[in-house]
Order: sequence, then C-alpha cells, then structure tokens
Amino acid sequence: MEQFSFYDQVYQVVRLIPTGRVTSYGAIASYLGTRGSARMVGYAMNAAHTAYPPVPAQRVVNRNGLLTGKFHFGTENLMQQLLENEGINVENDKIKDFKELFWDPSIELEINKKQNLK
Repeated sequence: MEQFSFYDQVYQVVRLIPTGRVTSYGAIASYLGTRGSARMVGYAMNAAHTAYPPVPAQRVVNRNGLLTGKFHFGTENLMQQLLENEGINVENDKIKDFKELFWDPSIELEINKKQNLK
C-alpha cells in the first residue's frame, strides 16, 4: 500500500471540496485523525501551489470563515477573487454564510462512502 505524506493527505481531502463550498484547517486535521494539528494543515496549504494536480487551497479558511491564508496567494485579493468566482460571497476577509457553505470532510466523505456502498 502506498504511503502518503501528511501534506499529500491534506491535498487529497482539499481536492474533494466541491466548488462553492469551504472547510477549515481544523476540520481537515480532525478528519485525518490529527485533531489539534490545524496549523500543520495551514503549512500544507501554504505549500499547495507546488502540488500536482492543483489544489483548490482557496476553499480552506479558518474556523470562523476568515481568509487567514490570503497572503500566500501571490496578490492580496486573489484568494477572495477565486472564491467569488465560485459564487462565494466574501466581506471584510470573511465568508458570508460560512455555516451554510461549510463542508465537513468527516461528515461529507462518510456520506459519500455510504452512498458508494449501496
């Protein structure tokens, strides 16, 4: 069985986030069984521009819906622009309707797994 680095595991999860939805660093860490390592997920997102296939890093925000990683996108507004291109409203560096747009991998991926088993 192939062994994936922590960063690769993070990227695999982030690639599953549907367009127009967002998740948090902590939700990814929890899903990967490393609760409390949200900062490590953030480090992975900071390096995501080197990953292939591409990682939609703009879909990962902090637990309050803030665009805390925006400074790692090259230009100050690129993260917001990418989210707005997906139909996500951002105001003052915060996702509007964050709770409604939140995608929790621990719930969503379990639902998909159950649907695929049917």
